Amino acid sequence: MAPGPVTTTGPRRRTRPGRLSLRAKLTGSMVLLLTFVCLVIGVASEIALRSFLTRQIDGQLSAASARAHDFANRPPEDGLGPNPLNAPGQASGTLSARFSGDRVLYAGVLTVQGLPQGLSAGLEAGLFAVPADRPPMTMTLGGLGDYRVQAVSIPGGVVVTGLPLGPMQDTLTTVGWILFGVAAAGVAGAGFLGAFAVRRTLRPLDRVAATAGRVSAMRLDRGQVALSVRVPEIDTDPRTEVGQVGSALNLMLGHIAQALEARQASETRVRRFVADASHELRTPLAAIRGYAELAGRGSAPAPPEVAHSMSRIQSEAARMTTLVEDLLLLARLDAGRPLEAGEVDLSRLAADAVGDAHVAGPGHRWELRLPPDPVLVRGDVQRLHQVLANLLSNARTHTPPGTTVITALTRSHSGAAVLTVTDDGPGIAHELLPSVFERFARGDSSRSRIAGSTGLGMAIASAIVVAHHGTIEVHSRPGRTEFAVHLPVIGSSQRVHSVGTTTPQVGPRR
Repeated sequence: MAPGPVTTTGPRRRTRPGRLSLRAKLTGSMVLLLTFVCLVIGVASEIALRSFLTRQIDGQLSAASARAHDFANRPPEDGLGPNPLNAPGQASGTLSARFSGDRVLYAGVLTVQGLPQGLSAGLEAGLFAVPADRPPMTMTLGGLGDYRVQAVSIPGGVVVTGLPLGPMQDTLTTVGWILFGVAAAGVAGAGFLGAFAVRRTLRPLDRVAATAGRVSAMRLDRGQVALSVRVPEIDTDPRTEVGQVGSALNLMLGHIAQALEARQASETRVRRFVADASHELRTPLAAIRGYAELAGRGSAPAPPEVAHSMSRIQSEAARMTTLVEDLLLLARLDAGRPLEAGEVDLSRLAADAVGDAHVAGPGHRWELRLPPDPVLVRGDVQRLHQVLANLLSNARTHTPPGTTVITALTRSHSGAAVLTVTDDGPGIAHELLPSVFERFARGDSSRSRIAGSTGLGMAIASAIVVAHHGTIEVHSRPGRTEFAVHLPVIGSSQRVHSVGTTTPQVGPRR
């Protein structure tokens, strides 16, 4: 029989926050990669477009410089020579300057109306520094903005011509925003479609994970287990990665099923042997006890050594008989034999068990807390009494004198009967908690030993509770150990009333 859950009040491991699923990782990686590609394309496009527009402006600048050069070679006007700004075909925004030695003959820029506008002395000085007969260069001319300028030597001086870069910069900005908008829309759409595609692609992996989840929810540690869960055949195609995982999982489940069948067969043989051996031992044990008692009732008094030996034989035979009876009970429960099904008043049962415990352990303080109304369950009264007797005996045996043991009966919010046995003893060691309800489990290293035990009391209690469709659990820390038994009550679908927990204690309080 499977034992009830074992819980402790120790710290629990926390899972690290921020863990992403495989879907999120794949979708995020795809979006990041696409964003990087769009960024590279956008930057490369801007660089290529800037280079193209710059070459185009340089071509226009060469043409404008040639016109200014030809016009500047005309006969002089007023002794200064013609103004290059008056050269035909020059566009608005064109900048021209003519220098002769250290003198500035003309310097200005064409306005939108096509009229020349003079330049400040600082801008004239900047244009004067442009090297002649060199490739075009970019200059920032104060409030005029960025210009592409070129200086050409002519007889008697130098002519500097420049074209504004503002239209080119506006074009680059507009194209950049267009690329950004298109890329953002493309990345968003690709992220949405990619998430859908990833989800659809990973559906086989979800089915494999669901199969593994169903297997992990099974109790495989004991009992007969029919491990028939397998990954669907559609998800076991060895040509795909998910199919390889599914095929390997099916192979592993097959091996586990074979191991479980072998384990179950071995357990069945062991339990049958224990049951048969226990049954066969009852007769010789009864004979040993009978002959020992008969020898003690002889007419002639036995020597002290013989009397002591016969007394020890009777004691050990009685202890071995108890062990055999416990093993037989566990064998019956393991075989699933039905128990008696009657109406059991847990309030009366708890009162009787605590009274017996008070007589058996007068050195402890025993308290009983019952609700005002009877709590009725359906089951075997003798077996349920044995559960509570084992819990109280466990508290008496493994705690020192003076320990307070509280037996309480309440109802949970779900309507189940909750029977608890709580003591303020030294507690159970954390490493022993998982094995409390296992057979022949003992806590000698953590709790004081006053009397011997077979190590079957908690296993029998757990098996009986499970046979009554209930659960048993233990919570323990230094200074407080609580065993809780949950049983379905008769008429649990009815409305549950709140109950109190104060009743007179049993026995004198020390």
